[in-house]
Amino acid sequence: MEKEQVSSGSIIDFKVLRRILQFIKPYRKKFYFVIVLTFFLGFLSPYRVYLTQIILDKYVAVGNYQMMLYFIIILIGLLIFQSVIQYVHTYISGRIGQYVIRDIRIKLYEHIIGLQLKFFDKTPIGRLVTRTISDVETLADVFSEGLAAMMGDLLQIVFILFFMFWTDWRLSLVSLSTIPLMFIATYVFKEKIKVAFNDVRNAVSNLNSFVQEHLTGMNIVQIFGSEKREFEKFKEINKDHLDSNLKSVLYYSVYFPVAEIIAAMGIGLLMWYGAKSVLNVEQTGITIGTLTAFIMYIQMFFRPIRMIADRYNTLQMGIVSSSRIINLLDSKEHVMDNGTHRPEALKGEVTFEHVWFAYNDAEYVLKDINLEIKSGETIALVGATGAGKSSIINLLNRFYDINRGSIKIDGVDIKEFDLHALRKNIGVVLQDVFLFSDTIRNNITLGNQEVTDAMIMHAADLVGAQKFIDRLPGKLDYNVMERGATLSVGQRQLLSFIRAMVYDPKILILDEATSSVDSETEEMIQEAIGKMMSHRTSIVIAHRLSTIQKANKIIVLDKGAIQEIGRHEDLLGLEGFYAQLHKMQYKVVV
Repeated sequence: MEKEQVSSGSIIDFKVLRRILQFIKPYRKKFYFVIVLTFFLGFLSPYRVYLTQIILDKYVAVGNYQMMLYFIIILIGLLIFQSVIQYVHTYISGRIGQYVIRDIRIKLYEHIIGLQLKFFDKTPIGRLVTRTISDVETLADVFSEGLAAMMGDLLQIVFILFFMFWTDWRLSLVSLSTIPLMFIATYVFKEKIKVAFNDVRNAVSNLNSFVQEHLTGMNIVQIFGSEKREFEKFKEINKDHLDSNLKSVLYYSVYFPVAEIIAAMGIGLLMWYGAKSVLNVEQTGITIGTLTAFIMYIQMFFRPIRMIADRYNTLQMGIVSSSRIINLLDSKEHVMDNGTHRPEALKGEVTFEHVWFAYNDAEYVLKDINLEIKSGETIALVGATGAGKSSIINLLNRFYDINRGSIKIDGVDIKEFDLHALRKNIGVVLQDVFLFSDTIRNNITLGNQEVTDAMIMHAADLVGAQKFIDRLPGKLDYNVMERGATLSVGQRQLLSFIRAMVYDPKILILDEATSSVDSETEEMIQEAIGKMMSHRTSIVIAHRLSTIQKANKIIVLDKGAIQEIGRHEDLLGLEGFYAQLHKMQYKVVV
């Protein structure tokens, strides 16, 4: 499994920030209100210290008990007012964060489900889960604890400096003499924690990808007895995750004690200089109230600096997660749905004209395919593995777009079709039937409220599945569990037939629909297939040549090119590719 390595850039990536802030537009009034509250919170704390200085110097020092009591009541009122503002600020910023991540997650998932299959071929599912869940969740902290809180800390520092220098510039300089040390320690911490965080996020993404992939393929792991080997791989990836987190723990455990020592040094210098100044108050003008206020200011000053360093981690997580989300949103590998053609009814005529296609630009898997399928006709695609059979049906459904040429249905290029209208008229039954952990009904309708139970049972009766559904507990409400684990292979295949037929498609595609079932089940399914193909244009892919001998045309593919076209008997007479495939399949071993 390829491990993801993503590095973060600058903490303030304005391009990323601007893109993410676009999601705040629906809530900008509340966001502006939060900024106003942030301003008030930044002002109120140092202002309370200033009032404390006034109380000590003007009223306590002269024994004016009444005015002292009056100002203490004002202080208590300000504290209550600040607490209310803090509550409203935290609540609203938290709500904005939750609404924003809801909108981003919806936008992200909408984008993902519109991507071409080419994107999913090269992107681990676990990585996409990380983007949609973990990375988006990280942004909630950015809005609730990162940007707004950091802005509040910066404002508080500005107001503290204003009150300090307005009160006494000499004490201010002495108090702030250790600030360069704090800035150096904070910068070193910031750089170290940024690297540690990148490692953590990469480790989380790799861990998600590994677990998702191996849980999905657990049967393969157990069949080949690879439990111990895969467990060792998991332990290695998990150790990377542990080591990355331990680095951040180490940096935090070093930084905060260092920050406390630097803050204590600042207070010690202030006490030394301030005490001497108070003793010579007539000359210095520095009173006990001023010194007390400065002690409170300096303690208050260092707290937001430490918090900014801590919140840097939150903001850095948000910047990296935002970059990943935006990179995914900017991916251009989505199906262009610009078509407007929505026919009320299709004849089902399909034409491939000089079609070239490559999954990778340098390697064509289909080369100059020319094919005409008439309405109601049944054609079969045969050939060795990798010949291009599945690619043809993928292109017809526009799961991928062709490199050259055109594909037309009833004379109209499929790119001109509305994508939903196109796929609604094409029923597909695949060899590997995927069922969700949900009811029979929802696995057939996939949430489409237009499909009624009567339509489901009509399709079930058509393919001969009504009896098996009636025997299930709850019938259409029966939960099939994840990937249809509680059903047999044949039953899952019948459900895929119902899913394809419930929309009454004009074009039917059967991709190895009977290759995974036993002979008895195959006989029942072949009868269902016969009913399904009646009066429909049908394209059948099958390794078992016995299942396609009655097709109107058999298309023989080899290395992405059409080698032969004809009926079963005619192709045998040519003694070419098809005859060779037939001999290999029916040869008798003596």
